[in-house]
Amino acid sequence: MKNETDFLTDTLEGKAVMFAPGEGEVLAMGGNSITLKVTSDISNDQLGVYEIKLAPGTIGARLHYHRFMDETFIFRKGTLTVELANGPIRAQEGAVVYVPRMTAHGFSNQSDEDVVINLIFNPGQQREGFFRGLKSILTEPEIDPAKYLKLYQKYDSFPVDVQNMLPVGPPQ
Repeated sequence: MKNETDFLTDTLEGKAVMFAPGEGEVLAMGGNSITLKVTSDISNDQLGVYEIKLAPGTIGARLHYHRFMDETFIFRKGTLTVELANGPIRAQEGAVVYVPRMTAHGFSNQSDEDVVINLIFNPGQQREGFFRGLKSILTEPEIDPAKYLKLYQKYDSFPVDVQNMLPVGPPQ
């Protein structure tokens, strides 16, 4: 007997997930935090959705690019400076910035108030592993640049300038 697949009938599933404000695994680093919402495990590695809170004067990331994923910033609170190859833009609450793969970008909070954004990676590519590694590296007494670069490269992030890749010092 032949095993035949029914190509004409859909099988519906009840896998929807909702994260209320404040829900999700929180990775706190000083006055900053990353809350994991829709992870690669939930989305079958198709999407990653994260809430990022940056305190005033915080660099989220220096100029870098991704080879295999797109990044979308949805601005919920405050004003974030997004660095692009052709210069910075200041995105405010309600704005959306889409950064396709192979596009250099970075971001920092140069304002006097907290910034909250939702950050979406498509595909997800286990990005939460990057965030957990980032917390580990950035909370060490001294940041090891080689370790930071290795983490970056493992998770499809490539600094434009390796000599200026660490998210330390004043935002530029």
